[in-house]
Amino acid sequence: MTLREAIEKIEPASEKAYAAAGAKWDSIAKPLKSLGLLEDTVCRIAAARGTEDLAIPKKCVVVMCADNGVVEEGVTQTGQEVTAVVTENMSSGDTSVCLMAKVAGAAVIPVDIGVYREVTGDRIVRRCVRRGGTRNMTKEPAMTREEAVKAIEVGIDIVNELSKSGYGLIATGEMGIGNTTSSSAVTAVLLNKRPSEVTGRGSGLSEDGLNRKIRAIEKAIARNKPDQNDPIDILAKVGGLDIAGLAGVFLGGAVNKLPVLVDGFISGVSALVAIRLCPAVRDYILASHISDEPAGKMVIDAIGIKPFLDAGMRLGEGTGAVAVMPVIDMALSVYGTMSTFQEISIDAYTPQN
Repeated sequence: MTLREAIEKIEPASEKAYAAAGAKWDSIAKPLKSLGLLEDTVCRIAAARGTEDLAIPKKCVVVMCADNGVVEEGVTQTGQEVTAVVTENMSSGDTSVCLMAKVAGAAVIPVDIGVYREVTGDRIVRRCVRRGGTRNMTKEPAMTREEAVKAIEVGIDIVNELSKSGYGLIATGEMGIGNTTSSSAVTAVLLNKRPSEVTGRGSGLSEDGLNRKIRAIEKAIARNKPDQNDPIDILAKVGGLDIAGLAGVFLGGAVNKLPVLVDGFISGVSALVAIRLCPAVRDYILASHISDEPAGKMVIDAIGIKPFLDAGMRLGEGTGAVAVMPVIDMALSVYGTMSTFQEISIDAYTPQN
């Protein structure tokens, strides 16, 4: 499916289903609105699915894996070889998100969308747009416009396939050394912020490392002059293949009327890109947590959704999104199985002024 075709198919979520789910919550034998965000989240899932009769038999986390040429500028503590190793470990189940997803009952789907070298592993989805990752954005655009669009379309197509396979809730994750640098660059342009306002230490940079990272972003933006009003131009000039692929996952969720969970800073930036491409995508996005990156809260606020957790997490991989899946399962259990006021023959609560 092309990007244009996807955007043309996206419709706002169902207000009728949202209201019906809210009415069902109000009929359940407990104080009104007493589960707070859990109730609203179930209503938003109902709106996305277009029905108040909900069941989510299959869950997964899609992890976009790609490298970033800006690593040449000394903006990370480790080298690009780590991306490939962790991607392969996801295939064998030996990463943080894999262990957490096992508890949450979710499948982990690692996608090679631009890892520096060929990776091996039976569970890896091979959709590489550009072997070697992006170019060094301080010297030239990170990718061509065509590559950025192709990466978005990879994400859309993967969700189309997942929808056909019966998945009802998708979490987003990423793996790519250097991707907090590209994410900070995209954020700076999208939100019209100075790089120093939106850039953090990533996986533990020193003060000197942080300053190099900020200077690299400033240089990339000054050299490439991304158009603030053109999300694809921003992705192509200072973004990453993983960010573009995840933007496609959010778009694909909206196409297929599936709720998609934002993980942290990087997938939040991807969600914001998707919303800038098609505002109705916001209806299908759920927030998991506020990343500990400096711009984590800025991005969630710009999207306009409320997260479950503020736990100082910044690991990536989709760990924050997977962490809230059991909470959503609990909410759905109450929503789907608890007795109503009528069934237990007591007077229902009524709203009080």
